[in-house]
Amino acid sequence: MTTVKESAKPAPKVAKAAKKAKVASKSSVTIHGLSPYVEKKNEEYMNENQREHFKQILKAWRHELMEEVDRTVTHMKDEAANFPDPADRATQEEEFSLELRTRDRERKLIKKIDKTLIRVEDDDYGFCDQCGIEIGIRRLEARPTADLCVDCKTLDEIKEKQLTGG
Repeated sequence: MTTVKESAKPAPKVAKAAKKAKVASKSSVTIHGLSPYVEKKNEEYMNENQREHFKQILKAWRHELMEEVDRTVTHMKDEAANFPDPADRATQEEEFSLELRTRDRERKLIKKIDKTLIRVEDDDYGFCDQCGIEIGIRRLEARPTADLCVDCKTLDEIKEKQLTGG
């Protein structure tokens, strides 16, 4: 007869398979085609390897955005037509307008990426602009252009909500 404790343990093969799946899912997650940074024990924060890792992420992200700009230009040239039906013309204009707004946001993001790349070069990357503490590797991988730590960003958002009433 088995006890509750014994039956609660997963079978060894099942536990190994689950562990392998967890490792495989972590390694398959990429950030703009690059694997997440693996920190070494007692490694100094924002050392040369980490800065190089983030520089690669930022450049890959910038490259993706620039390719999207090129695709939009090509798409708009190829798809531009003078439809006789006003509804078709309006639909096309709305699609183009939406695409241009998206590209405008991406253009601003490219500028922010460029500024961040300069910060990486100047060894000023990875530290909060307001309080000076480490932003953290995982936060920077989630948002490579982050310039505030989680606490300062949260305070900024609270202040903004109070000012705008939203």
